[in-house]
Amino acid sequence: MANNKANTLNNRYNHQIEQLKYKMRYQTQYVDVIKEKLDQKRIKELKKMGQSHQKELYALELETLSDLSYLEIFEAPLIKKLDEKLVWQQRAIAQSLKRGLSKNPSAKEELLAKAQLQKDLALKKNNEKKELVHQKFSARSKTEIQLRGSLIAYEAEKARLNKLHEEKNQALLLENEKIIAEQKSKTDISNKQLKEKIESIVKQKSTLNITDTQHEMNDDVILSLRDLTMKFGGLVAVDHLSFDVKAGEVFGLIGPNGAGKTTVFNCITQFYKATSGTVIYKDRNLDNVLLNDFKVHNVIKEGIVRTFQNVELIWELSILDNLLVGAHTLYHTNFFSHLVHTRRYKREEEILRARAIKILTDLDLILYKDWYPLGLPYGILKLVELARTLMTNPRLIILDEPAAGLNDIETEKLVHTIRKIQKDYKCTIFLVEHDMGLVMEICDTICAISFGKKLAIGTPKEIQSNKLVQEAYLGGE
Repeated sequence: MANNKANTLNNRYNHQIEQLKYKMRYQTQYVDVIKEKLDQKRIKELKKMGQSHQKELYALELETLSDLSYLEIFEAPLIKKLDEKLVWQQRAIAQSLKRGLSKNPSAKEELLAKAQLQKDLALKKNNEKKELVHQKFSARSKTEIQLRGSLIAYEAEKARLNKLHEEKNQALLLENEKIIAEQKSKTDISNKQLKEKIESIVKQKSTLNITDTQHEMNDDVILSLRDLTMKFGGLVAVDHLSFDVKAGEVFGLIGPNGAGKTTVFNCITQFYKATSGTVIYKDRNLDNVLLNDFKVHNVIKEGIVRTFQNVELIWELSILDNLLVGAHTLYHTNFFSHLVHTRRYKREEEILRARAIKILTDLDLILYKDWYPLGLPYGILKLVELARTLMTNPRLIILDEPAAGLNDIETEKLVHTIRKIQKDYKCTIFLVEHDMGLVMEICDTICAISFGKKLAIGTPKEIQSNKLVQEAYLGGE
């Protein structure tokens, strides 16, 4: 009874610690969001200033043009346009003559004379317009001395405006740095107070008398299956399976079709409740928790995420929005805040959007940010699913046949992405895969099962040379 009470208090303390840690992350990440917003505002102001300067320089730049260049730039395009118009007028006259002759061949001479008159008139008008254009632009006359003077004035004004632009840029940078420094100072003070609260709660946790040693694991283990059994009526899908997954490694679960691999995943994530046995997990607070006691929708809150054999994206949403949907468990604002778009909700949205863009950039998917999944290559969709798992700050990522349906190039890209996630995001990867080349290349430890029973566990080299594994895949003699 006393032990149950201690466990309840321990869970409560863990929840409080997680809430405080979330607030610390929230405040730290929001500094980066503010920095990005200020930078965008600076770029926008500089762009607007640059456009204004460009208008000022345009008039001076015209004065630097020679008479010939001036005519080529301004007169020639208008003359060309008039000539093109004349060609179309003459074609229209020719078509009209052709239709007239087909209807009344006897009036050929009259129709030809009329067409010629129309052509002459069109040509005359065209020449008159060209003459007006020529008179307008040929009136300009610049000597070499005048052109040099105009060029000197243009370069001097250009240098002056560039200097103003740079001074404005430096002033905005200094102003932004000041704002960021003030915000960072406030954040550091607040985070220091939150850290003190966390330390206080940790001290209170240490006074709890929890004597339950049943769920103890080695410090380097993040997941432990002990005598896991799953029965469907008379069918035993998983039979007293036990193994440990070390933190930070890539762990592979292999076996022939029907060996029970996906059932193991479903038992870990509590989609299935195991018939017997335990699934122990080291949570974010480094406490060992019994996943058997968790509801399936609460497992993700402990830092465990998974993908499925088939792509499970929302086709009506963009790639960016699909990632944001994956972060729904991170929102601390309530339904009302989302409904009326409170300030705190907007801040959370900005932070998560910035995180999604960073993940897409890290995984070379930023190009597809605003695309919809429908029509994208299958390999890209698989990578988007991987990217979405990172939105929840996971500690353990479970991949169910990630290379299924991929070609060699896509599989190679997947291997690179998994390694990047393991290294940069400090995640443990637990995968089921039939592509033995991928498994042997990427996994640190492999567990082979057949008919729900463990055959062997070890390094890729040890598994390759294991006779029981060879018999399971290739059959006995």
